[in-house]
Amino acid sequence: MSSWRALVVFLILCGSAIGQNNSRPEFEVASIKPAAPDARGMFFRRAPGGRIDLNNMPLKEMITIAWQIQPFQVSGGPPWLDSTRFDVSAKPENNSKQSDILLMIQALLEDRFQLKTHRETKEQSTYALVMAKKDGKLGPRLNQPKEGGCTPFDPSKPPTPPEPGKLPTPACGGMRMGPSSLTASSTPIERLIPTLSRLLGRTVVDKTGLTGNFDISLEWAPDDSQALQLPPDAPKPPPSDAPAGTTGPSIFTALQEQLGLKLESQKGPVEIFVIDHAEKPSEN
Repeated sequence: MSSWRALVVFLILCGSAIGQNNSRPEFEVASIKPAAPDARGMFFRRAPGGRIDLNNMPLKEMITIAWQIQPFQVSGGPPWLDSTRFDVSAKPENNSKQSDILLMIQALLEDRFQLKTHRETKEQSTYALVMAKKDGKLGPRLNQPKEGGCTPFDPSKPPTPPEPGKLPTPACGGMRMGPSSLTASSTPIERLIPTLSRLLGRTVVDKTGLTGNFDISLEWAPDDSQALQLPPDAPKPPPSDAPAGTTGPSIFTALQEQLGLKLESQKGPVEIFVIDHAEKPSEN
């Protein structure tokens, strides 16, 4: 199994938060146990009612999900932080709001892993995502959404099955990503930022000035480091996605030629999540 498949996790949650809050909601029951030695892939699943399952996942990856940060923002911790994997299953007492799920995972990690942290801000290399052309012209694969080109998301209704032999209509705001491609429907540019940060291992800041939603289609040839840093919210890629190692433009060239955007190296403050203490939890 290729390295990028081991990082496929489903999570449609946005935002960024580092910190601790003693008043956060908590799960009523939770089970944590070592993952099977032969388990493959990492998965984050949400079920109706607020139940969550984190499968075959190291504590470091759980931290990036719970606090919506990037791996390069995590510092310190025990040697097993990124190698020992766990299966976590937790359920709240009542139906929970989507906005509460991350707070509940934070509380669970602090309780069961005895996780203690603090924050630091360091000056580091960053990227600014800017317009590639002075006239602000968009690239051929960054377009205004077409009317009816996507299906509005409705959590109370299941998606309509596609016609035989046809692909399903993408959900508005949805994103699909593979090892060398990304497509999004009626999505704001800011949704690209966490993905680019994870791929490049560096904080990316949106300075395009673009507002509204766009249909996006991007293809590139990842190098080895980028193949290992696919974001944890990457849904399963379409079958036609090219395998890793395929020749093609770099992510930098692809952004410029296909979307009319470019990445500029800069220096800026980056918040670091420092792990002061963590313990392996007892099984139950």
